[in-house]
Amino acid sequence: MSLSDAVSPAQPSSSPASDGCLEPGKSRVLIADDNEPNRELLEAYLMEVDCEIATAVDGLDTLEKVEAFRPDVILLDVMMPKLSGFEVCSRLKGDPTTSPIMILMVTALGELGDIERAVEAGTDDFLSKPVNKVELVKRVENMLKLRNVSDELERLRSYIRTMDDDQPPR
Repeated sequence: MSLSDAVSPAQPSSSPASDGCLEPGKSRVLIADDNEPNRELLEAYLMEVDCEIATAVDGLDTLEKVEAFRPDVILLDVMMPKLSGFEVCSRLKGDPTTSPIMILMVTALGELGDIERAVEAGTDDFLSKPVNKVELVKRVENMLKLRNVSDELERLRSYIRTMDDDQPPR
């Protein structure tokens, strides 16, 4: 997928994730928030981003959806039942298989200590509620671009390693 593919106009996309069908090469965003109106608003805001969208309703559900949906970006609420966004972020960033996922914490918490705690947990960025649509869309598009560049860089590194392995010793 090219970088421009990650940010072209959107299509409705919450149904593919629910039935387990994932479109190959399409960017995926997981919205994790225990408040249904917040999830619906974030999903509506992201309609102009070309991506598949799935939702999670609490911290444990988020971890389960990450495994099944394999998102590129997670919009992660901080104050959720079962596991907080801080705990979810720490677990995902502490696991080598999920650490590359870009995490954007979306929170009503605005104290400096909360921001520091989010950074310590490993978040890639954060937004304060109420969320501005333009700011959210731009940040998600930028995170998807960055994720695609990172993936491409890893593919190139892997290719170079295989080429080096194929070279006869000198």
